[in-house]
Amino acid sequence: MRELLLGSGYTVAGVRELLGPVAGGALARDEIVPALRATRGGSPVEVLTRLFWLQVPVEAGAVPDELVAAGLAERSGGEARALLRVEPLEAVGGDGHAGYAVSDLSVRPGAGGVPADDHVVGAGGASGNLARLVVHRPVDNVLDLGTGCGVQAVHLAGRSPGARITATDVDPRALDLAAMSFAPSGVEGAELLRGSLLEPVRGRRFDLIVSNPPFVVAPSAGPRFTYRESGMPGDDFCRRLVEGAARYLNDGGYCQLLANWLHVGGVPWEERVGAWVDGCDAWIVQRDVQDPAEYAELWLRDSCEAGTPEYRVRYEAWLDHFDRLGVTGIGFGWITLRRSDRPAVRIEELRHAVEEPVGAYVPEVLDGLAAGAEFSTGCGRTLSAAPGLVQEQIGAPGAEDPERIVLRQTGRLRRAAGVGTVEAGLAGVCDGGLPLAPLLDAIAQLTGMEPDEVRAHADAVLPELIADGFFVLPESP
Repeated sequence: MRELLLGSGYTVAGVRELLGPVAGGALARDEIVPALRATRGGSPVEVLTRLFWLQVPVEAGAVPDELVAAGLAERSGGEARALLRVEPLEAVGGDGHAGYAVSDLSVRPGAGGVPADDHVVGAGGASGNLARLVVHRPVDNVLDLGTGCGVQAVHLAGRSPGARITATDVDPRALDLAAMSFAPSGVEGAELLRGSLLEPVRGRRFDLIVSNPPFVVAPSAGPRFTYRESGMPGDDFCRRLVEGAARYLNDGGYCQLLANWLHVGGVPWEERVGAWVDGCDAWIVQRDVQDPAEYAELWLRDSCEAGTPEYRVRYEAWLDHFDRLGVTGIGFGWITLRRSDRPAVRIEELRHAVEEPVGAYVPEVLDGLAAGAEFSTGCGRTLSAAPGLVQEQIGAPGAEDPERIVLRQTGRLRRAAGVGTVEAGLAGVCDGGLPLAPLLDAIAQLTGMEPDEVRAHADAVLPELIADGFFVLPESP
């Protein structure tokens, strides 16, 4: 099957080249008409794109027998239709083909009908975000919790050849489809277990746990759509996963997940979510916030219920649910944990675009948090300005001294920080080769400040700048 799909050119790169930017852009908006126009030639890649991606009938004779025998398509009356969606996956960073995701057919807005309760979704924006967040370091032992159709496991198998992969889900159909995804993706020997949260792997430890969990906060008492809702109250699923992660991680092991969390009146969201962390370094990032009405509208669109007779009733139920919980907003974001004996925790909001894939530098982010928490100018360590820093000076034209100095990261998290003369001076001279003390003395002499005053200022501001990634501590000898 893998040879058939690859030999037909049915990869992300092949489909992208076939559709071109206009049809490809429209398809990203769930508009298929331009893509239908671009795939009328009858070549193998056009047939597979129409059959599996656009989900329209094709000529029966154009579909290989292997696809019918595998239960992916059926023939009837001279036509062939897809029974499942087979979607190629691009390796994170766009550097090749990762494999295939086999899922239920997409339910598109305006096409009629809503997903089944046990609908298994394919690759999408959320799974792509998580794949780009996951650490790039090869690991030996991986858990994909709530695997769905197996997207994360396919990515991880390509990144860590030979790794032992365990994939879990509450939905037996999801596990069946994950197995179908693994076969043409070359994922061999994966362990598939049914169960909720960490129950199926009780007593075991992993180098890496990844999860695109059922994080949607929904009003129903039980899960209505198992791919997105757990049936647990509020944001309890994400809370319980974060609270329990350390007990299932090897020393230095990572747990990374996407999450939603509630903003409850009178309680800072950072305080609520921070209380979940136990036994791990933690980097928790809020990427977006929606008010209760926006949130209800988003997920009613996701299940294609906008415009249906039930829409208003379900909308009201969602708002009533949030009113009872005192919810003022719902946050969307990333959670990265790393098991540690001396945890450092950062909870923040980053709305701007950052360098992708984040997983390429996640370990350095956590290293910076830990280093910043322990740093002082008397620790005897050298300091280096992070690569890619630029300095901006703001002031009146011709003025001798700037009114404001800003250090800006041109890559990675692209942070900006207003700094003083001491920090700006250090950024210009420290390269990890000289001890910090003489550099601070030189800055004191140049600025006319007392050396003790410069050291005190550095002790006050450098830990935060190190945690933010503006300065790094070279490895100890």
